Amino acid sequence: MNHDAPAYGLWLLVLVNSAVFIMFAFSFFKPQTSRDWRTFGTFAAFIVALFVEMYGFPLTLYVLSGWLQTKYPSLDLLSHNSGHLWSTLLGESGDPHFSPLHIASYIFIGGGFWLLSSAWTVLYHAQRHAQLAVSGPYARIRHPQYVAFVAILFGFLLQWPTLLTLLMFPFLVVMYSRLAVNEEKDMRQQFGAEFDAYAARTPRFLPSLSDTRQRG
Repeated sequence: MNHDAPAYGLWLLVLVNSAVFIMFAFSFFKPQTSRDWRTFGTFAAFIVALFVEMYGFPLTLYVLSGWLQTKYPSLDLLSHNSGHLWSTLLGESGDPHFSPLHIASYIFIGGGFWLLSSAWTVLYHAQRHAQLAVSGPYARIRHPQYVAFVAILFGFLLQWPTLLTLLMFPFLVVMYSRLAVNEEKDMRQQFGAEFDAYAARTPRFLPSLSDTRQRG
């Protein structure tokens, strides 16, 4: 049976890819408080878990090997492409790197990092002047950085699902949601009526479609 070689045990790739994505996110998020570090730490844990299975040891394929070999007897579990489980489960053929879900994953990941970068620029200048961040992405949603992290993680799930990251994802979404609520309590204490007015006109996570039409 032919398969991509070597497919796994590439621990240097695990290290390099994890470091690149974590450092790239760190360069924009720049955690300062303990809350920031918890947020960034869970993001980093997700990234490491992802690349360990992508290039190191395919734990998900190992756990599901019996079921996969029974349902998909021609599937080469040693092939790197087999890790793109969505393509297998959806019955897609051809290179999974060109599948619609994989292309969508690039959009979510790239868009997430763009949003993270844009939000950080606005937040950095607002914090320097002890002001409320209300421009750029913050003019559309109150927590663009958390939305960016979720978009990036979701993009990776579309590209390479694993049991561990699938379990971690809803936990991370809930954690980011709670962090956003706690952060708003701090902002309300610091900015008072100014924050209340901002919160009244700006959605927390998803931009208003009616507002989009009005602005257009």
